[in-house]
Amino acid sequence: MKKIIVFLFLALNVGLAQEKPQMYFTDLSSGNPVAKDPKIVFFKKSYWMYYSIPGKDMSGWHIGIAKSDNLKDWKKAGEINSGADYEKNGLCAPGALVRNDTIHLFYQTYGNGLKDAICHAYSTDGINFKRNETNPIFSPTGEWTCGRAIDAEVVEFKGEYLLYFATRDASYKIQKQGVASAPIKTNFKKSDWKQLTNTSVMEPTLDWEKNCVEGASCIKKGKYLYMFYAGAYNNEPQQIGVARSTDGIHWERNGVKPFVENGKTGTWNSAESGHPDIFKDQKGQYWLFFQGNNTKDGKSWYLSNLKLNWKSDDWPSIRQ
Repeated sequence: MKKIIVFLFLALNVGLAQEKPQMYFTDLSSGNPVAKDPKIVFFKKSYWMYYSIPGKDMSGWHIGIAKSDNLKDWKKAGEINSGADYEKNGLCAPGALVRNDTIHLFYQTYGNGLKDAICHAYSTDGINFKRNETNPIFSPTGEWTCGRAIDAEVVEFKGEYLLYFATRDASYKIQKQGVASAPIKTNFKKSDWKQLTNTSVMEPTLDWEKNCVEGASCIKKGKYLYMFYAGAYNNEPQQIGVARSTDGIHWERNGVKPFVENGKTGTWNSAESGHPDIFKDQKGQYWLFFQGNNTKDGKSWYLSNLKLNWKSDDWPSIRQ
């Protein structure tokens, strides 16, 4: 009897460890279950999610599109594939915002090393996008950067648009955040963007961040701009931090530990919880979307979310 009880106890623990979250979305178009870099907007009475997916046999990258009515159940609605010479090696890591009747998509080129840059496209139906004629719209300059820009996030703050991007130092080792701005009435063309600093606005300083701070997602709340970001490179493990700023340039972290850690051994995100997207739904509830996996080989990635408690102009917490 004692052996049976022990066996049942272990089996129950394994089952709990392997339990999937309520939202557990991926894309099988590449032949593997892979979806990364989620970005959510509300547009024309539906929630839309843009995310990165690889091509067949995991070659190249492009952008998937999914729709939902409840932020839990998602159905694929389309793809954005390479449509210009500067995207011939791929495109990925979408950022998005809704202005009037248009979705503005910000994304990076892929596979060009130091020359990867930020691009812009727009759509009035959420699926068919027209490229900005001035693409790529932004690359950083200065001795502090290698010139590469990835992981675009554009947010309205204090009467202008701020573009956060990840870049690396000249040695191509340290991933860090930079920022540029454009006027509030911009059409997001290349000449409207001005780099605000000649140094990074956030770089890895905490032990768990290792050599990488990337994948910023920002939201204004009260007097602060909050940034959720990914620390450490993929599967090191990557984990999620949060910081806040009153000017969009100088940032205060919420302590020294990750806001969202990777999962325990056996869970769906044991290798990583990364690339966050902070989103406020139509009911005023806050959600943190992110990617995770438990394989470390890059052949499976899932997207999920967590509901946050965030009732005052303070730090958020994960709703239990």
